[in-house]
Formats: sequence, C-alpha cells, structure tokens
Amino acid sequence: MAQHELIMPKMGESVAEATIIKWVKNEGDKIKIDETVLEIATDKVDSEIPSSFEGVLVKKLFKEGDVVQVGTAIAIISSDVNAAASAPQALAPATAPAAASSHAAAPVKEVAHATNHDFSQSNRFYSPLVKNIAKEEGISVQELEKISGSGKDGRVTKTDILSYIPNRGTQQATVVEERIEKPAAKPSNGQAQTTAPVINKPAVSLMAGDEIIEMDRMRKLIADHMVMSKHVSPHVTSFVEADVTNMVLWRDKIKSQFEKREGEKMTFTPLFVEAVAKAIKDFPMVNVSVDGTNIIKRKNINIGMAAALPSGNLIVPVIKNADERNLVGLTKSVNDLANRARANKLSPDDIQGGTFTLTNVGGFGNVMGTPIINQPQVAILATGTIKKKPAVLETPQGDVIAIRHMMFLSLSYDHRVVDGSLGGSFLRRVADYMENFDINRPF
Repeated sequence: MAQHELIMPKMGESVAEATIIKWVKNEGDKIKIDETVLEIATDKVDSEIPSSFEGVLVKKLFKEGDVVQVGTAIAIISSDVNAAASAPQALAPATAPAAASSHAAAPVKEVAHATNHDFSQSNRFYSPLVKNIAKEEGISVQELEKISGSGKDGRVTKTDILSYIPNRGTQQATVVEERIEKPAAKPSNGQAQTTAPVINKPAVSLMAGDEIIEMDRMRKLIADHMVMSKHVSPHVTSFVEADVTNMVLWRDKIKSQFEKREGEKMTFTPLFVEAVAKAIKDFPMVNVSVDGTNIIKRKNINIGMAAALPSGNLIVPVIKNADERNLVGLTKSVNDLANRARANKLSPDDIQGGTFTLTNVGGFGNVMGTPIINQPQVAILATGTIKKKPAVLETPQGDVIAIRHMMFLSLSYDHRVVDGSLGGSFLRRVADYMENFDINRPF
C-alpha cells in the first residue's frame, strides 16, 4: 500500500505558515489528482490546496484552526482505495514529525485546543512555538495578550516570551489592548529602550436592538493594517481635477473592436495604471519605502490595484513591472487579477511586491477620497468618478465654455519622505498624462 504525505506548500516568499480554515475532504474520501483537499489562510491571502496524488484521504494530521509550518505534512493519502477504513489507526504513530522538529503536529493541536489556551478568540497571531511554550509554562491566553511583542506587526516571538518568564509575577507586562507599532530595538550604546505608545479601546455600550457582528479574519487584518499605517506615516493628501475627455472618447471609440480582437474588456483602470507608471518614472522618489532612517528606492514599478471582494473586503493584487507593459498587456493583467480576486483564486505572489497603489473610488460613484497608504509604500492614488461638467477652455479665438469629462485625483503620501512639492508635482504629472491622451492612438 503506497502512502503519500500531502505537504503544506510554500505560499510566497515571506510566508512561513498557514492556518487551516476548512477541510474540503474527510477521512475515507476518494481524491483525484489536483482536486482540492483543504482551504488555508495566511496573513496575505486565502488559498485552496490540491492533491498531488490520487487515492483516499486516510489521515488528517491537523484540525481546522491549526497553524501549520510550510513544509509540514498535513495529511496522508493512500493509493490503496481499500485501505481507507483501517489506515487512520495504523498510521497514528507516523503522524508526528521527526524528533528534531520544533513544530510537531500533536503539540500544536494540543495547545490550540487546550481548555485555558483557546486562541480562537484572540485577535493576535501566535506561532506554534510560542503556543507550546505558553502551555508548558502555564501562561494563559489572557496573560499572553499582555506581553509586548517585538516581531512583525507586534507579534510575540520566542525571545519575547522567554524574556518574560523570569520576571513573571514581579513586573506588569506592557498592556497591548490594541497594538499599533512594535517597540524599537534597544540601541547598542545602552540607551533606554523606546516603547510604543498605547491606545486604549473606547468603551462601547449596547443599546436595544443592536446586533453584534464579529469581524471575519480578513477584516481584522485590514483593520490592524489601517491603524498601523495611520500611526506609522504622517498622511498628507493632495487633489487635482483632470480633464479626461480624450481618454473617454478614445475608449468609447475602440472598446468594441478591442474586445473583439483581444477578447478583453477595456476599462479605465489600465489607462490609469499606464499614466501612473509614466509619472513614477518622472518622479522615482514616490516609488520608495522607509526602513528606519533609510530610504529604499525601488527599482521595479509594481502597481497594486485595490479590488473589491464579494465579501465586501478589499484586496490589492499587484501588476509587476507595469512600466514595461503596453496597454494590451496592462489590460490583460488588470482583468486577470480582478477576475481571480473575485473568485478567490489569487496566489500569495499576486499580492506581494507592490511599490505603489491605485484605488478607484469612482467605481462606487464617489468623486474623491483620502486613501490610507498601503505600507510599506509611501503613496496611494485614488481616482474619482468621471462626470460631465462645464469647463472653461482656452482657444485661439478666446475662452469658451464646453462640456467635458472631468474627474478628481487624490494622492495620499507619507510626509516623512514625500513633501508637498514632490507629492503635488507627481499628482499633477499623472493628471497631465491623462489630459494629453492621444485620441488617435492605435491599439
């Protein structure tokens, strides 16, 4: 009887673990090659895990809600379809990884489901290793919530919890009811450590008829990311109004022919992306990130586009090297990413590596917006709805009033590194590229 391990795949360059959110197949179910076995979630995106083998699912090594490290076996699939009934018991000793592993399957499940270590109600992320240490030391979830984390997004690391244990009971842990920034590392010169400011949650009272709706996992991530971004970056927003009549008339003229030839619908988004990519090449210092006191100037122009999901949440897939694509290539990329976002088919790589973000608030009928920067980027552009308006035009015969297609552009930028001159000039350049669009341009 051939047995195969289904391994938790690598879900992106910076993703080391994933949470099992749903088992699509149960023990004893037959599985075909490439058929979905389970659904997982990372801090980047939700994904489906297909089977690389055909056979029967004879053993699940983890439960729904468990956090599993990349490269760990998550299920056993047998190619012997008659072995389904007896295999789970026979395979029990094989469910634990080698002794050298620090993330064995059984301890992870025990920690996740222990009576006083139920992490399902916690909004903070804890690695399996931290959970194991907490259980061994008798640290409850409530106590763990009070430990200041120095990891990414304020996560509690192995070092944090091990440093906390010796002083446990003798000093009060830093309250992190709502963490918005990790504390700065202690300088090598011995100076006092700077701790992050703490923001306490407001008290909320319930009134008759109120309904309590728990945030889903993605909404919690978005909420934390937005609060963090507003705290990290001093936001400034600039606005311009652009006359995009040529762009509108050109699209109206070619959209039927374009769809017939390319099999793709021409929307305004690829036209916006093209203008932004051109402006970034003119003003490369808006295509940067901030790392402490260092500015990282990005070589690639990777433009993220905010896409609405059926759940009402937003996700930002990324068009890589947008400046190197022609309009047909941009259109195909935009449509592909948008369609896969709506179908929940994006991969982790599809939403990584963005250097600038575009959000179209005009798609909801809004004339303008003040978007929040998508960290670690330093600028985000919002495009408003396009409306016909009377406008004054300068002609050789004098000024005239004409009906034009107008729209507002708003740019939020990080005032630590993008001042008003750079931000305003960049925004104006985007508008110039839109206004000077060639109405006779071939496609």
